[in-house]
Amino acid sequence: RFFDETSDMHLVLHAPYGSRLNRALGLSLRKRFCRKFNFELQAAAMEDSLVLSLGPTHSFPLDEVIGYLNADSVREVLIQALLDAPMFATRWRWAATVSLAVRRMSSVGKRPPQFQRSDAEDLVAVVFPDQLACQENLGGGAREIPDHPLVRQAIDDCLHEVMDVEGLERLLADIAAGEVRVETRDLVHPSPLAQEILNARPYAFLDDGAAEERRTANVRSLPNLSLAEAGSLATLDPEVIAEVRRQAWVDARDEDELHDALLVAGFLTGDEVDAQESDDGLFGWPALLSGLAKAGRAARVRPTPERTLWVATERLHEVLALYPDLDRAGLPAPMAALPAPDAALLELLRSRLEVLGPVSVSDLQAQFAQPAGDIGIALVALETEGMAVRGRFEGTAEQWCNRRLLARIHQATLRGRRKRFQPVSPARFMQFLFRWHGMMAREGAGRASLEQVLERLQGAAAPARAWEGDILPGRMQTYHAHWLDELCAGGRYAWVRLRPPEANGGGAAVLGQTPIAILRREGLIHWLPPEPSDPPSLSANAGRLLELLNRRGASFSGELAAETGLLEAQLEQGLAELVAAGLIASDSFQGIRHLAIRLRDRQRRARYRKRGYPTPGLEEAGRWAAVRREAGSVDHWARCEYLARALLDRYGVLFRALAASEPGLPAWRDLLYVCRRLEAREELAGGRFVEGFSGEQFALPSAATRLRKAGSDGSWVVISAADPLNLTGLITAGERVPAVKSNRIAYRDGVPVAALVGGEIRALTEIELSWELRQRLIRERGAGIGPPSGLAPRPRAVR
Repeated sequence: RFFDETSDMHLVLHAPYGSRLNRALGLSLRKRFCRKFNFELQAAAMEDSLVLSLGPTHSFPLDEVIGYLNADSVREVLIQALLDAPMFATRWRWAATVSLAVRRMSSVGKRPPQFQRSDAEDLVAVVFPDQLACQENLGGGAREIPDHPLVRQAIDDCLHEVMDVEGLERLLADIAAGEVRVETRDLVHPSPLAQEILNARPYAFLDDGAAEERRTANVRSLPNLSLAEAGSLATLDPEVIAEVRRQAWVDARDEDELHDALLVAGFLTGDEVDAQESDDGLFGWPALLSGLAKAGRAARVRPTPERTLWVATERLHEVLALYPDLDRAGLPAPMAALPAPDAALLELLRSRLEVLGPVSVSDLQAQFAQPAGDIGIALVALETEGMAVRGRFEGTAEQWCNRRLLARIHQATLRGRRKRFQPVSPARFMQFLFRWHGMMAREGAGRASLEQVLERLQGAAAPARAWEGDILPGRMQTYHAHWLDELCAGGRYAWVRLRPPEANGGGAAVLGQTPIAILRREGLIHWLPPEPSDPPSLSANAGRLLELLNRRGASFSGELAAETGLLEAQLEQGLAELVAAGLIASDSFQGIRHLAIRLRDRQRRARYRKRGYPTPGLEEAGRWAAVRREAGSVDHWARCEYLARALLDRYGVLFRALAASEPGLPAWRDLLYVCRRLEAREELAGGRFVEGFSGEQFALPSAATRLRKAGSDGSWVVISAADPLNLTGLITAGERVPAVKSNRIAYRDGVPVAALVGGEIRALTEIELSWELRQRLIRERGAGIGPPSGLAPRPRAVR
């Protein structure tokens, strides 16, 4: 048994008994797996081997596979299995044609083969209706074989000509008698003798799946191996196991992170907590847990006098159900009803396996203080779900491991992925982000390029004036404002203030600094938080406009002015107040553009036209509509997956520190569960990608490849502090540069070296503030590229 490149399992049986017997063995095992796991798997058989391609729900002890079959009952199992195999349809047509039940000739000549196949199928529908019947009408039991000579002949041909049922019965009897021994191995890669069956042609298939859809196509072939190299395939790299254990284990630096760790791990033992105590006793886990206990967010329980467990209050009901005799004095009230003890043990075991890596039953017994038998029963239940896998991963003793972690261990052992890839520094990560967003070589132009930029920036909030002043031009060679208007007016994208302000400042004077997000309309339901419990206070004019929009629905500015009788200045002021409060938006970006810029003199008007923007005016804003916040109507886990994919698309890599910098997101533990599922489906790579940050990290495969190649080349980048990539104080060391449009940051090789803050230039590192660098910080719009000195002036892009 081994994992392929997509974390699916494959089971190869080396059996030198000929293709007839191996077909019978493969079909019988395929039917047993189908009945046990309710999954139709792919299978193929040849002269000396057979393969079963398993799905994501298969988990079983490798030693008991051959015990699925018994010599006394295998014939009945094989008959039921062959009815779904392509061989039965072929043999049925042969028997029907030889018996002249299907005509090969007609009055006009020879009947085409496709017509003969149709006639044979019509005949089996009459003679053997269960063969073609709807599965829902069969009741889930075995098909009843009719006593008809054609059916008997077709089945007999399959059993004795295509397969060797008597040979299979003898083989199973010899295995049961101990005359034939079965050896089992868990490998990190298929043995060299398995290459032929993994690349078998359609004639070897035991199912009717297409050749291009075979799961075996995901198995990567190795070059010719020596005997020593082939023998090492059964050994997992101890360093990889230790590294994956370290990556999966919870890590926490403050009370919030430790609370999340308790929720993910189920509980922490006293020994695990004491191992994380700091030298001065102030910032270790014991001190943090004491703070959580005082806040009512965690509790310490003693299932036995010598055992201590720390558990989050949200999961206290599971621990109380597991230890009914526990002294509850001083414990907070559980937040849910107590489940059954076996259900509580199952869920806690599930959580512990997520963070432990390979572990033995004796180790789990020591952690849980529960009988080994109860733990074994719970582990078998997790194995049936496909979540846990048992094997001998670190020696001869049997161990259990989470399936996702075991797949990661196999892949890392095989490819040396963790050894080749060292976590990069935060500076290199920033260099990667500048290239990931196309800020190092701006080549995009046109609406399609703008749409790609907006796709990567979904959910990112920035001051309204910064979008067209710095963010979008900084990622494109040429930018025209009407492209954004077209994308918004066409319904592809929408702009909105995602999170209402804590205190409504309202009005056009501050609207330019209002954080606006531009995102796909279908994503609004995922990004918008629910309605605030305390609605903002509005002026009389703004209140009239909001009431009208709620009553009439989307309306043009002319309709709003006519209905309310407001003057143009009053209308603009009211709309600006509602936009700043996150209550309304318009069809086109022209709406926010006009209200944010608020042109008051001819000089600004001339500058506005020179940059290629449309003539400002509310009439070009399209319709205005109230923002509907319906976050509660979408499934929580669907929302978590949508947001996790959006963050991964923006940053390429996702970890707790990045998620914490985004307001309004679900809890990190929920995003963590989603990322783990995506990793199990091989859509993400898990590991450690950026150094200096705790917890598990996940990356898009393409981003992980580009992150490896990121290096230092002495390049300079100047960005607005309002840009979503302003991660100073979050990813890079040093103080946080306020995210204000007028502030700017200069990076060299991903390190922030200088910043323009409040009109004053500050050095963030030990660097000489040259005249060129000062000019770049003061004058640059969009991303600056190249060193600040020794360069000819860059041509200005048309905006």
